[in-house]
Amino acid sequence: MSSMAHPAQLGFQDATSPLMEELLHFHDHALMIVFLISVLVLYIITCMITTKMSDKLILDSQEIEIIWTVLPAITLILIALPSLRILYLMDEINDPHLTIKAMGHQWYWSYEYTDYEDLSFDSYMIPTQDLTPGQFRLLEADHRMVIPVESPIRVLISAEDVLHSWAVPTLGIKMDAVPGRLNQTAFITARPGVYYGQCSEICGANHSFMPIVVEAVPLSHFEAWTALTLEEASL
Repeated sequence: MSSMAHPAQLGFQDATSPLMEELLHFHDHALMIVFLISVLVLYIITCMITTKMSDKLILDSQEIEIIWTVLPAITLILIALPSLRILYLMDEINDPHLTIKAMGHQWYWSYEYTDYEDLSFDSYMIPTQDLTPGQFRLLEADHRMVIPVESPIRVLISAEDVLHSWAVPTLGIKMDAVPGRLNQTAFITARPGVYYGQCSEICGANHSFMPIVVEAVPLSHFEAWTALTLEEASL
């Protein structure tokens, strides 16, 4: 499957990693709370505008002041607790099966598979005139970051020159690439597919033209790909 945004899309892309599923659930949870608050406030405003009567118990009442202080506090707790849970889950990196170093350059990405000797390559955007039927303009790269499916992957992210940001929305990942600093993130892909992202930090003239393409394949296909890539590199 291929995961990317489509025209007039209102929501998020379909989740491919367990973490992105959690983020989607939290988004729906928070949106429902915002919706209920909006309805309540609209109802109160409508009542105040349309009625000529006033109640002295509402104008000066200790009880109602307690209620409208405690209720928002409870609401904030209901948002904060699941938010903090996901925040800590996003920092968890448990025994990754594979480590990949992604380096941002002006204006392309380079990938180093640090568990292998000499397995590294640059990933440039395919120009519009070179695209084949079915490929996506501004999103296809000449070399994809290939990973095994259902395996914990750690990505080390840095930059060679200016600030970049390595982002793949369907995986729920956006991590700044900072020169002289090594950031890390981790993810698991739930199913095979091709997942698209773009640099998400303004980095100069060709900022829009350095896409990220992650291809998740079964382990046997990944092993065949690494063997082929290493063979080509040795030649």
